Amino acid sequence: MPNIAIVGSGPAGFYAAEAAIKRFGDAVRIDMIDRLPTPFGLIRAGVAPDHQSIKAVSRRYDATASGGQLRYVGGVTLGTDVGIGELLEAYDAVVLATGAPHDRSLGIPGEDLPGVIGSAAFVGWYNGHPDHAGLNPPLDAGAVCVIGNGNVAIDCARVLAKTRAELADSDIAGHALDALAGSAVRSVHLVGRRGPHQVSFTPKELGELGELERATPLVDGADFPPPEADAALEPGLRKVLAHLRGFAARGPDAGKPVRIGFDFFSRPVAVLGEGRAEGLQVERTRVDADGVATGTGELRVIPCGMVIPCIGYRTGPVPDVPFDARGGKFMNRDGRIADRLWCTGWARRGPSGTIGTNRTDAFAVVEAMAAETGEGRPGGAMLDTILAARGVRASGYDGWRRIDAAEVARARPGAPREKFVTLDAMAAAMGG
Repeated sequence: MPNIAIVGSGPAGFYAAEAAIKRFGDAVRIDMIDRLPTPFGLIRAGVAPDHQSIKAVSRRYDATASGGQLRYVGGVTLGTDVGIGELLEAYDAVVLATGAPHDRSLGIPGEDLPGVIGSAAFVGWYNGHPDHAGLNPPLDAGAVCVIGNGNVAIDCARVLAKTRAELADSDIAGHALDALAGSAVRSVHLVGRRGPHQVSFTPKELGELGELERATPLVDGADFPPPEADAALEPGLRKVLAHLRGFAARGPDAGKPVRIGFDFFSRPVAVLGEGRAEGLQVERTRVDADGVATGTGELRVIPCGMVIPCIGYRTGPVPDVPFDARGGKFMNRDGRIADRLWCTGWARRGPSGTIGTNRTDAFAVVEAMAAETGEGRPGGAMLDTILAARGVRASGYDGWRRIDAAEVARARPGAPREKFVTLDAMAAAMGG
């Protein structure tokens, strides 16, 4: 029977496990390795806490984990607790499904100033990820610049603008809910270097900005091309433009104290400040017929006390695995890195596509893998020996179930759960 190791327990990892079970049948044995005792990756720590319908996909992953062919091996870090060479010796095939957990750099002066917080860290903070739970973003700032014109930028702006009551039935971390309730933020700038026709928002996420209790979305009508130009757009983007044009026509609501402004045609060139972020300098751009933005030389400063770049993510390199530093992903050809070593999801193609895209990706990679995968390596027994020799105590899926039950039990009224945000608290919940 084939023994397969999948590194990463987010959507890409679980879809790869599902594909392997369907391809190889009951005989396959899969060890899913993750550095955290909690599975589901960005479903748990990346999807916005007020989008519970998206998080419900974890039920499908739970079914995959409950079928008897998959073993969860949590609390194990690739490259530290076990090397890639050791995994290749132990398993018939190894699949890297590590996602893209690191922010891309802005590459501008001042981006290292306090108050500049990458979206991976900010999203991780309000979602209760152990790496970011202690972030303490400067919510004493009256204004925030969120750089990017995609859904992650929309999520950050929406969470900053919502009231405690609007977030109460989500699974936002308690520390973030309390901090946001006392926030001084009254102005959120969504800064994008191109215009309305080039945004990457989806209609649902954008439309939600028009339904907030205390916030008004603001768009300058002068930023739009003639209305007839919208007809050439694909249907989803036409719906996005309808929302944006509607925001522009509506204007500010005097009864709502928070403003979410769309700063189109604005390329960030520097974060300004003495000791902390105090402003974002941007250059006015123009966009040609091919959607390429070029600077005009016209500069202005948007005063702000926090800057959140939402400009994409990168996979982290792994020792002894070829890495494409420019693309922020593993070097591969259709998912194949080397003999018996594969990658899938964002680790393969970079941070693009939806959660569902990872399923298509995983099934294609597993099908290619099946043509090359033999049998006969020891699998999990060898991994257990390696970890025991190094004093590494892995957690299993039963441990996650105990964490899950404890989080649900401690939820505030109306919320689905209250997450544990430290590894010690998770270990205590598991009884470790």
